Amino acid sequence: MSLPDASVVPDVAALVASAAADHPERLAVVEAGGRGLTWAELEDEVGRVATGLGRAGVLAGNRVLIALGNRLEFVTGYLGVLRAQAVAVPVNPGSTPTELAAMLVDCGARLVLADGQTVGAVRDAVARPEVATAAQDEHRPVPRVVLVGGEGESQAAEITYDALRAEPAVPVPPLQDPEKLAVLLYTSGTSGRPRAAMLTHRALLANVDQVASVEPPMIHSDDVVLGVLPLFHVYGLGAVLGGVIRHRAKLVLTDRFDPEGTLDLVEDEACSVVPVAPPVFAAWQHVDALAERLGPVRMILSGSAPLAAETVEAFGALAQVPIHQGYGLTEASPVVTSTLCSTEVKPGSVGAALDGIDIRLVDDEGVPLDGAAVDDPGEIQIRGRNLFSGYWPDGQDGPAEDGWWSTGDVGFLDADGDLFLVDRVKELIIVSGFNVYPTEVEAVLEGVAGVRQAAVLGVPDERTGEAVVAYVVPESGEADGAAADGLVSAVRAAAQEHLAPYKRPVRVEVATALPRTVTGKIRKGVLRGAERRKALGILE
Repeated sequence: MSLPDASVVPDVAALVASAAADHPERLAVVEAGGRGLTWAELEDEVGRVATGLGRAGVLAGNRVLIALGNRLEFVTGYLGVLRAQAVAVPVNPGSTPTELAAMLVDCGARLVLADGQTVGAVRDAVARPEVATAAQDEHRPVPRVVLVGGEGESQAAEITYDALRAEPAVPVPPLQDPEKLAVLLYTSGTSGRPRAAMLTHRALLANVDQVASVEPPMIHSDDVVLGVLPLFHVYGLGAVLGGVIRHRAKLVLTDRFDPEGTLDLVEDEACSVVPVAPPVFAAWQHVDALAERLGPVRMILSGSAPLAAETVEAFGALAQVPIHQGYGLTEASPVVTSTLCSTEVKPGSVGAALDGIDIRLVDDEGVPLDGAAVDDPGEIQIRGRNLFSGYWPDGQDGPAEDGWWSTGDVGFLDADGDLFLVDRVKELIIVSGFNVYPTEVEAVLEGVAGVRQAAVLGVPDERTGEAVVAYVVPESGEADGAAADGLVSAVRAAAQEHLAPYKRPVRVEVATALPRTVTGKIRKGVLRGAERRKALGILE
């Protein structure tokens, strides 16, 4: 039976109904450890959640924050929000109460889905005065917590997930306008603070369809897809979950990556498609009998950060499995290019653009380099129906009137249209595929008593791709011995309280001053040079 054309269904959740009608008894999603849902059961759960959201007072357009790891309820909760025509706001379950409160204030969520791992931080965030003040100012209730699972006791004002989904599904009228907002995903924008990218139903469905048009296909209907990438991240949410639903494949969820345990899962569940982030390759390269343990796998997909050409060659030789990588962004829903779209896989390339997506390079003035020589680098701009509608709440910094949007990345296109990434215009740090904007971390560190100034940068890390390093200048200008140790401890404590784990500095350097330009701007290139010399053993 042919797959449905995503361009003629109203939303991603409607693809579930189509799959349930065609393959009701086929497994759709399972958790490592046993729980699972067929397509018919998934469709029933999605309808029940959508109905429960309506009974809980969630209206079309209201925001629902999802603070869950990779579990069945993330899938049913997310799709239920879309079915209810509300707006899903998936967030990192490792977010601190400070981060959660800021997002609750910003998006104005009506409900928060939390489980035993996240409910403590969520309750702390919801109870903060700034959350109540924002709700009062906007004439809406303080967000209610929906407690998922039996890991903890719900409190008086909370709802249990079982109660939310208790009533049989009531049909919801089909979405009439695909330009309606579907998802808010927090990412680092040009302002240096996390901003929510506004993804419409149109954008999500467009990218699902664009990826489905790739030949050979990334996912077949008989594939078993490893779901180790976090679903709150656009890669896991759009490319993995969206692709599985589009192709009626089977998704195997696991909440954490463990080199040996994840390989065991691949073997036990006969996973044939393994989408991962670059740090996985370093973690697996020393595993014994790697090719044998990856026996069921027909393809490894890498995204969320560039993968070195040497890594692809060395790991491919060990694993004896084709490795394909791509380039994408939260704002593109997310996939832009893939080496599956190239006539040949070239070392260092992230592939060619998917059908329906245009790429061009521009110079510092925004002038297209279309007539420039091959290999001439420029800032990457993209255009396509998969693009976001700007940043919440007013669509600021979205695509221009002609549809082009500047990514902030620098690259070059060869004569075949294959893209090679060179640098980033933004000072973005990518840790295990997650974006960290230095300004956000610097703001936290500069709020520490005794810190006059902070500079944050990314350094290469074998395990996570990049890691965060901080340089801090004491108020006194100097700090030695015990004073420096105390300042470092205070900085680490502040990061622990206010920043998710991947944003926290792995190392804090106390400096008497930071290098500056004649206009007073911190010369981070000098700091990066010092870091490179340290890595080479030239500096202590």
